[in-house]
Amino acid sequence: MPEDARIEPAGWSGNTQPAFAGDRGMAWLMAVCGVVGFLASGQLVLERIALYEDPNYVTSCDISPFVSCGEVFRTWQAALFGFPNPLIGLVAFTIILTTAMVLFSGAHPARWYWRGLQTGVSLGFIFVVWLWSQALFVIHILCLYCMAVWAVLIVLTVLLTARNIIRGDLPAPGGIRRFLAEWAWPLTVLLLVATAASVFFSFSRAFLG
Repeated sequence: MPEDARIEPAGWSGNTQPAFAGDRGMAWLMAVCGVVGFLASGQLVLERIALYEDPNYVTSCDISPFVSCGEVFRTWQAALFGFPNPLIGLVAFTIILTTAMVLFSGAHPARWYWRGLQTGVSLGFIFVVWLWSQALFVIHILCLYCMAVWAVLIVLTVLLTARNIIRGDLPAPGGIRRFLAEWAWPLTVLLLVATAASVFFSFSRAFLG
């Protein structure tokens, strides 16, 4: 089916569709987020392997007692499913990068694919929210590479959800489509700022001495 015939919901004006909702825009978004997420996850895996080999190894983000990947690795939260969490990231961001390449090629994935991708990204976001809560309120230690993944998941979750609603791959009233077309990016920035603020205020004594 031609792309335009599939993506325009009833009453929707194509002129108001934001760039990220188009295949090209979403491809670039996924490519950038996928690269950042994959590199961060890959670095965490390498650091974890080095720590397995040498328990005294100092990771590249061991900056202080409050910012230390090595200390985070030693918590049970770092391997919730019995293996290091970053392995999930390697697989997940490979899927994101593959989807970006598919979109760059000009192919148009079916609706079931977008819904499946939405499910996976949403589950990843829920997992990241849990990791954020553990870092701030339980472990009280930050991991720089982990925070890069947090940021990527925020961007992906908001804009992929908005894309799927705007394009009609997820059912929603026209008012919600129009709202997301205009406010998806501001909402993304708001969540990023709120996350950064939560980190700052939770660790303000450590940061400010």
